[in-house]
Amino acid sequence: MKTSMQFKNQDFPLDLRFSVEKLMAHYTQEAATDHLQAQNRIKELTQITQKFPELITGISDLDNLSQYQEQIDNLLLDLFPAVLQSNEIKIVSMPFQETVLQSTKRYKSIIASGGEEYTPEITNFDDNHYYIMGCSIILMQYYGYKIDFRRPFYYEIPDASGMTRSYRMLYNGDFVGIEKKPETPEITEEDVAVLLDNFDNIEVWKEKFPSQGYIFKGFVIANLYDATVDVSISNLKSGLLRYDQDDTNFTEDFHKIFQAIFNLPEIQIGFSNYNEQEGKFELVPLKKINSYILYGETEATCTSALCEGSYDAVFKTGKYFAVSDIKQYHKRFPDIKMYENFKDQGIGSVILAPVRYKGNLLGIFELASPNVGELNTINANKLEDVMPYIVEAVVRNKEQQENEIELVIQNECTSIHQSVYWKFEQEAKRFLKLQAQGDANVQFRDVVFKDVYPLFGQIDIKGSSEARNKATQKDILLQLDKAIEILKEARSIESLPIYEQLEYNLNEFLVETKEQLEVDSERKILNFLKENIRPLFSHLLKRSDKLKALITSYRSQIEDNLGLVYRHRKEYDESVMLLNKRMAAVLEKKQKTAQNMYPHFFELFKTDGVEHNMYLGEAITKDDSFNKIYLYNLRLWQLQVMCEMENEHFSLSRKMDHPLEVASMILVFNTSLSVRYRMDEKRFDVDGTYNARYEVVKKRVDKAYIKGTQERITQAGKITIVYSQYEDEQEYLRYIKFLQTKNYLGSEIEILQLEDLQAVTGLKALRVNVLYAQKKGKAKKSFYTYEDLMEEIKA
Repeated sequence: MKTSMQFKNQDFPLDLRFSVEKLMAHYTQEAATDHLQAQNRIKELTQITQKFPELITGISDLDNLSQYQEQIDNLLLDLFPAVLQSNEIKIVSMPFQETVLQSTKRYKSIIASGGEEYTPEITNFDDNHYYIMGCSIILMQYYGYKIDFRRPFYYEIPDASGMTRSYRMLYNGDFVGIEKKPETPEITEEDVAVLLDNFDNIEVWKEKFPSQGYIFKGFVIANLYDATVDVSISNLKSGLLRYDQDDTNFTEDFHKIFQAIFNLPEIQIGFSNYNEQEGKFELVPLKKINSYILYGETEATCTSALCEGSYDAVFKTGKYFAVSDIKQYHKRFPDIKMYENFKDQGIGSVILAPVRYKGNLLGIFELASPNVGELNTINANKLEDVMPYIVEAVVRNKEQQENEIELVIQNECTSIHQSVYWKFEQEAKRFLKLQAQGDANVQFRDVVFKDVYPLFGQIDIKGSSEARNKATQKDILLQLDKAIEILKEARSIESLPIYEQLEYNLNEFLVETKEQLEVDSERKILNFLKENIRPLFSHLLKRSDKLKALITSYRSQIEDNLGLVYRHRKEYDESVMLLNKRMAAVLEKKQKTAQNMYPHFFELFKTDGVEHNMYLGEAITKDDSFNKIYLYNLRLWQLQVMCEMENEHFSLSRKMDHPLEVASMILVFNTSLSVRYRMDEKRFDVDGTYNARYEVVKKRVDKAYIKGTQERITQAGKITIVYSQYEDEQEYLRYIKFLQTKNYLGSEIEILQLEDLQAVTGLKALRVNVLYAQKKGKAKKSFYTYEDLMEEIKA
C-alpha cells in the first residue's frame, strides 16, 4: 500500500468510511466452527481492532488511511494468498475510487508498466455515472430493490510495449454495510418509479439521494481480468459502423484494434476490394485504406496480384493464407510478384483472409507485420471471432457504394440499358473518387463507345398526322352540331334574336370546318364556345327538361381539359396506344433472345409507331469476342422480327374498329461509328461530323420519295431496306431469299433509287412484300399478301 493516498473528494451519495466490521463478522463465524486455525486468526485480528477500534466503527478521513498500513495489511492478508499473488489481478478499494488499499503483485506489475505518472481510471464513466451508481448500491444493499443498474467497468492500462490493454473489473461487495443518516428522507416506491424513467437526469437522482446522505462502511474487492480481445471486438463492431459513415479517423483506430487482438504492436491492416465484373482487385472506392497486395496500384488482375497458393485459398477453399517468413518465400519464388511486393514494403509476415458472402468473394482482408514469424497459421485463427463483422461491414459498404453509383447515374443520366451500364458505373466510380478527394470541379463526363455498328428500324403509322386531323375535325363538327341543337331548342321556347345570331355564327364555323380544318380553327371555335355558348347553360337549364337533357348530353361529350369534345381523337389515340403496345411487346420479347445471341445496346421509342436503335461491338461487350458474324446475325434477326411485328399488326387490325395502316423500314449503315451519351441532353447520339450523316438519314429517310416520282419509299404491306453500298444490297438479298423460304416474305422485290436528301446522296432501297400468316381453319389461304388482306377485309 502506498504511503500517500489521494481519494476523490467528489460529490457522492455515500459518506465513505473504511471499516473491517463485516470482515471481522466473517472471521467470528468461521471461529465458531471450532476450527483451531480460524480461532487463532480471530484472536490475532481482534487484538488489532481492540487497539484500533476506529477500524470497526469506520474511518471517514480516507486520506489518512496510510497510517494504518501495517494493520490493514494484516487484516486483509487472507484475501491475498501468497500462492496467487502472481496470477490474480485483485485489489481492495473504496467504491469508484482510483486509490488502491491493497493489491496482488500481478496488479502492481501491470500498473508499473503504465509508467510512474499513470493512475488507473474507469474509462466509460463520468461524475454523473459515479453518482447514479452510488445510488444504485443504496437501492440494492439498503432498500433491497432488485434493480440492475450495473455496467461493466474497464481500466485501460498501457503495457511494456506501449500497447493499451483493457481490463474489466468485477466488484465483490460482501464486506459492505450501508446506513441511512437520520436527516435523509426515505425512498418510496413512488420515488423508485420516478427514477426508473429518469436514468440520465442527474438532478432527479440528487433530489432523491442527497450528497453524503448514506453511510458506507466497509470496503470492496475488485477482481480484474484481461478483456482486451473482447473490448477490441466490441470497438471493431462500433468502429465499422462509423466507417460506414465515413469516419476519417477510424482507419488509424482499425490498426490499433487488431494490434490489441493479436497482441502485436506493429501489425497493420489492409484491404483489397474484389470487382467481380472486371475480375480484378482494386483499392476500396471512396475509403482511405491501404492494400498491400496492390502496393501502390489502383487495380490488378487476380493472377498477377496473388501467388498460386493464395489464389486457391481466396477463390477455392475460402481459407486463411498465412506466410510467416516473406524473405524466405521470396528467395524460393523470386518470380512471384506478390512476394516481391511484400518484401519491398518491408513486410516480414502476412495473413490474407478472403471475405466471402453467400459464396461470393467480396475482397481480401490483409494483416501485415514487419517481423518474421509474428503472423502465422496459428494466430490466423484469431480472425474467426472478427471475420463475421468484417463481412457484414464489407457487404454494407458495397451496398452503399452501389447505391451511391446508382444515384449518380440516375442524377446524371436517364435510364441506362443494362448492356452499357458497366461503362456508366466506371464513370460514376471515377466521379465519386475525385469528389471524395476534394475535387470541387469534377464533372460526370460524356460516355463514348467507339467502333460500334448501328441498326435502326421502325414500323410507322402511315398518314398519322392526317388521321389525327380528321379525328379532330369530326370532334369539332360533333360539338358544333350539339351546340346548334341546343340553340334551336332555346329559340323554340324563347324566340330571342340573340339565339338566332349565335346559331348563325355556329353554322358558319360548321361550314368552314367541313371544307377544311385550318391551323387555328380549333382555337377560334373553342374561344367562341367558351365566351358565348357555355355561359348560357346555367340559364337554359332552368327553361325546360329537354334543354336540360341536351346540355347534359353536350357536357358528357367533353373529356378534355380545354372544353372540347374528345371522342374520335380518343378512339384514334387509343388505337395508336394499343398498336404501339403490341408492337413494342413483340420487339421487347424478341430482344431478350437477341441479347443471348450477343450482348448489345438496345433502346425503343413509341411515337406514331415504334422505332428502335441497336449498337453492337467490342466497346459495348468489353470482352474480346466481337466478330462480324454477330452483326450479320442481328441484321437477319431484325428483318425477321420486323416481319413478325407486321404480322402482329395484321392480327390486331382485324379486331380494331379503326384499323391503322403501318409501313416498316430498316436503315443499313455500312461502317462502324462512335456513339456518345451526351450528358447535357441525357441521350445517346452519334459522335463526330462524319457519323452525323447517319442521324440525318435516320430522321428523314422514311419521308423520302423514289427518284423521279412522288411515291414515298415506305409503303404499307412492305418492308423497305435503305442502304448505300452494293455489298449491303447483296447481303440483304440473301436474307430475303432465306426468309422467303420460311414464308416471312413474298416474291415482290424492288430495287429503288431514292431522291437526294439534304447533304445525303446515293441512297438506294430494297422493298419486299410481307406475307401475313393466317391461322388454319380461318381462311382459304395460309399466307396473305397485303393486297389479299385488304380484299378480305373489304369483303
